[in-house]
Amino acid sequence: MKRFLKILLWTFLILFILINFISATNAYKFTHFYNSEEVVIKPENKKTAWDHASDILFGKDYIKKKNVPLPASFTDVTLTTKDNIKLAGWYGAASNPSGSVALFHGYGDNKTDVLEEAKAFLNMGYNVLLLDFRAHGNSDGHTCTISYRETEDVTLAYNFLKSKGEKNIVLWGISMGAATVARAIDEDHLQPAKVILEMPFATMENAVEGQLKTMHLPGEPLGTLLTFWGGIEHGFWAFKVNPDEYVKKIHCPVLMQVGLNDVRVTPEERKEVYENLNQPKQLVIYNNSGHESLCKKEHLKWLASVSAFLNS
Repeated sequence: MKRFLKILLWTFLILFILINFISATNAYKFTHFYNSEEVVIKPENKKTAWDHASDILFGKDYIKKKNVPLPASFTDVTLTTKDNIKLAGWYGAASNPSGSVALFHGYGDNKTDVLEEAKAFLNMGYNVLLLDFRAHGNSDGHTCTISYRETEDVTLAYNFLKSKGEKNIVLWGISMGAATVARAIDEDHLQPAKVILEMPFATMENAVEGQLKTMHLPGEPLGTLLTFWGGIEHGFWAFKVNPDEYVKKIHCPVLMQVGLNDVRVTPEERKEVYENLNQPKQLVIYNNSGHESLCKKEHLKWLASVSAFLNS
C-alpha cells in the first residue's frame, strides 16, 4: 500500500509540474507576436509528429498580421510609449468634422481590420485615428498583455486627438480593443464624449477561456492556468484585469454592440458588462453575427445603430 501511494503521489506531482510547464510556455507564446522574418512556421500539412508535440509542449509562434498599404486620404501617424515603443497609426480627416473617433482592434489583428469601420465614421463626418497596438501590425514590440499595458496605447491616441484641439472624442474598440478602452478610462481618467464597445469580455480569464474555445480546448482548468502564468510572466496579477469593473468609471453615453452567436463572449459576460455601465447606455444585439466585425457582417444595421447613437 505504501509503495502504491508513493507511486500515486509521484504521478500526481509529475502531472502537476507538466501541466504547469505547458501552461507557462503556451501563455508566453499567446502573448508574443513576431515579424514574419523572425520566426519560421511550418504549414500544418508539413509538420512532423515532433512538430505537433512541440506545439503542445512549448506553444506555437504567432506572426504579426500585415496591414494593407496606406489607404488614400489617410496619413501615417507614429506615437511613442514611455518605454520607447513606436506605435503605427493612420489618421483620416473629414470635411467639416463633427468630432474624432479613435479605433482599437482586437487581439492578433491590426488597424486594417477596422478600416471599414473607420471609413464609415469618415462618411458620417468624423475624423478617425486607427492604431496598431504594441506587438501588432506595424507597431514595434513583441509583447501583448491583452489590455494591461495597451492601456497606454489608448491614452496616447486620446491625447493625440486632444492635441489637435478636438473636444468631441469618441473611443471605439472591439474585443481586446473594447476592454482596453474601458481600462484606459478607468486608469488614466480619460473623458471621451461617447464610447462604443463591441464584444467586450468581462474578465481576463474569460478572454483566455474564449480563445481556448476557438481552439476546441477546454476552458478550465487551462483558462485559469494560462491566466495565472501570463500575468506572472509579465509582472501583473491578471485576475484583476476585469473590464466589467472598469466600465463603472465610464461617465458618458455608451453604445455596446454584440453578436448573438459569439462563442468567445458568453451571454452572462455581456450581461455583466452591460449592467455595470452607467446610464445613458444602449445595447444592440446582431442576430446573424459572432465574434467578428459587425460592420462587415451586418453593415446596414451597424450603420443605423452607430449613426443614431452619434446623433443622439
